[in-house]
Amino acid sequence: MPSPSTLLSTPQSFVAWSIAHGLQRRFLHRAAAKGDVMAGLATDSALYDDPYPSYEQLRAQGRVVRNGLVAGTVDHAVANAILRSDDFGTGAGQGELPAPLRRLHQLVRDTDTLSPVDPPSMLVVDPPVHTHYRRLVSRAFTARKVGRMADRVDSVATRLLDDLGREPTFDLVGRYAAQLPVAVIADILGVPEHERGPLLEWGNLAATTLDPGLSWGQYRAAEVALRQMHAWFDHHLDRLRRDPGSDLLSQVVQDPEAADLSRDELHAIGLLVLGAGFETTVNLIGNAVALLDAHPDQRRWLQDNPDGWGNAVEEVLRHDAPVQLTMRAASCDTEVGGERIAEGEAVLVYLGGANRDPAVFDDPATFDVRRTNAAEHVASSAGVHFCLGASLARLEATVALRTLFDRYPDLRVVGRPERRTTRVLRGWEYLPVSTVADASSVPRPDLRSVG
Repeated sequence: MPSPSTLLSTPQSFVAWSIAHGLQRRFLHRAAAKGDVMAGLATDSALYDDPYPSYEQLRAQGRVVRNGLVAGTVDHAVANAILRSDDFGTGAGQGELPAPLRRLHQLVRDTDTLSPVDPPSMLVVDPPVHTHYRRLVSRAFTARKVGRMADRVDSVATRLLDDLGREPTFDLVGRYAAQLPVAVIADILGVPEHERGPLLEWGNLAATTLDPGLSWGQYRAAEVALRQMHAWFDHHLDRLRRDPGSDLLSQVVQDPEAADLSRDELHAIGLLVLGAGFETTVNLIGNAVALLDAHPDQRRWLQDNPDGWGNAVEEVLRHDAPVQLTMRAASCDTEVGGERIAEGEAVLVYLGGANRDPAVFDDPATFDVRRTNAAEHVASSAGVHFCLGASLARLEATVALRTLFDRYPDLRVVGRPERRTTRVLRGWEYLPVSTVADASSVPRPDLRSVG
């Protein structure tokens, strides 16, 4: 673990924050005050609960909308075209910034605080580098290997519910939705069980770096967590080199193709797989439980028709996507959706908005687990950056939900759930549930400290 001295703020940190977040934070707040919809989505906490009306405002403005900093789209066809096009790249994670500022940020950033949106993370590098990294880890996520994980996922879900025993109320996120994917992805990465708790805590803080315009305080909290994660990862890789196992990271550090990878590259690969393997699934499970609580008739249908759980997961991904947006930057002058996009121009692809495009989905605001084309969503992105762990997330969510409602057919959301305050990631921070039919008779304590 890092010593306290390594966690202190530095002028270098402040400069990095100013470039990556401070400047755009000022722009976004000013633009939001003037009524700009995209800036409001990035800054207005009142929209955390329900960003979807704002997406419809953008849809009414056109297939591609601009605000002086970035362009944006909620159009399904345009989103698909951008995500799949060779004319767009990731912009090295800071595509909204002018190229000189992006280069300066890469010079001043501290490699011990590299985040999921800093190169060499797979999220923000393009082929051929991205292809090389992805090939090293994709072996763990083939259809055959994911299929073989079904028994493990079922075992973890059953154990977690057994541990709950007869507790009449519990926090679904803290006690179940978060614990299941952490256990599975930690197995894949060879993480000892006693080290998973701190990683979960650090990962939650580090995930805030996906959002634009962080405050200095938010940035510092994430930076501290990232330093701790990188220090842990140094130790973990050393351990795997001394005593390799059958896990993915042991295979990577022994792979001749990985011999030329730097420390930063190994960290980026491992930490992204860790975070991506957790964040999407915990939000997916929580969003599903909340939606099914609000639609009891559909929950009952699924309990009578368990073969429908897979499609229900697709509909949750479409209706309330765990990842709401991503960004691409044009690598050349191009055209999409009838709009010219200049080389270097950044485009926010609102996945959550594209998934409710009425040109693709009938009655798109309605949640329907029997929707026949639910899987046409773009919740897992598309093209070369299609989510590597998408099939695993679907498996985990399907098993988790079926097992949960088999065990607790009368499960209800109670108390006061709390949304996560992140904008890119959409899910629940706290989701109290009751396992008894008459939830009104159950005490509703604050369960966030339990477990």
